[in-house]
Amino acid sequence: MTSSAAPNDISTTIAADLPYLRRYARALTGTQSTGDKYAIITLEAILADPEIFDRTTSPRVALFKVFNSIWMSSGAPIEQSETPAGPEARAQMRLSRLTANTREALLLQSIEGFTADEIGEIVGVSGEEAANLLEIAREEMNKGIMGNVMIIEDEAIIAMDISEIVAQIGHEVTGIARTKTDAVELARQSPPDMILADIQLADKSSGIDAVNEILAELGDRPVVFITAFPERLLTGERPEPAFLITKPYSEDQVRSAVSQAMFFTSTETLLA
Repeated sequence: MTSSAAPNDISTTIAADLPYLRRYARALTGTQSTGDKYAIITLEAILADPEIFDRTTSPRVALFKVFNSIWMSSGAPIEQSETPAGPEARAQMRLSRLTANTREALLLQSIEGFTADEIGEIVGVSGEEAANLLEIAREEMNKGIMGNVMIIEDEAIIAMDISEIVAQIGHEVTGIARTKTDAVELARQSPPDMILADIQLADKSSGIDAVNEILAELGDRPVVFITAFPERLLTGERPEPAFLITKPYSEDQVRSAVSQAMFFTSTETLLA
């Protein structure tokens, strides 16, 4: 018989995984505010009733399992936009076309690194069914919107790798910028439909600053940020990106984040 864990004990157990739950929630819902709301509700539910935290599995799986239960019981909603033609409204329309559980499965694997068996445990299906959901998700996302993608990355090998991955998906790469100044100029010359940006650039300038300046000048468009230190950004103390890739990344992570961001055509940027 397992004994009930004290709230403080559970808080300590899941503390390291909370930033990643918030990242997943943000990518799942498309906005920081909605994602954070569900992450907070998940933590509150566990602290109020420790029995719902499954001690027979890993703490990370158990945490995401509780989140998924709450997310699905609420109807997996995406916030309604006050502007019917706005990005949030378009996102909700596209989300309604996806097969049930496919978006969750894709993000759980490609962004958070869960195996098919772990995904099955989180969403309540077998590992084989989870693997099938992943295949369906990839097909549906790859049929999404194609567009022009600008890459802001100072490491040449990484920039070339990302560029190749983006092109393989079917997008057109408008160019690669290594500094904030180069990025702003490139965006002016070839306005992108989407931006994929590193946080720290070659001349010590900020990819965040570059993105914010581009969006201020050209208007809102989806953004995927890349960083080797995601925990520094996922603090909840300021606006954060809806789509965030951790270095070292996998090809699946880049494919998924780019497809998700382009598919939902909405994101949030950071205040430097």
